[in-house]
Amino acid sequence: MALIRGTDTKPEMKVRSTAHRLGYRYKLHVSTLPGKPDLVFPKRHKVLFVHGCFWHRHSGCSLARLPKSRLDFWVPKLNANHRRDLKNAAQLRRAGWTVGVIWECEIGAADKLENKIKRFLNEKR
Repeated sequence: MALIRGTDTKPEMKVRSTAHRLGYRYKLHVSTLPGKPDLVFPKRHKVLFVHGCFWHRHSGCSLARLPKSRLDFWVPKLNANHRRDLKNAAQLRRAGWTVGVIWECEIGAADKLENKIKRFLNEKR
């Protein structure tokens, strides 16, 4: 598991390059915010998390299936990830931030990704 990247993953890089190409500027992994969001848009007071479907338990997604072995290890670990995500999002909202999530499975279609980023960043709070 040491080879599993936490930052600069392929899905994250795709979202970052798309947001930059659309003209949005952001900060990366701001450690003073709960959960160190992947992209932080300080002027808009918005944050984006890029979640892997497996690691963050994307409900209804085929990429979020459970492994067949070592369920005694994986179930608590993946459930803890999900609980931590909910806690971090709640803390950010209480602090006045608008929180968005882009799932790994949503990154394939470039036009849909662009629309999702634009909608999230341009909507009024």
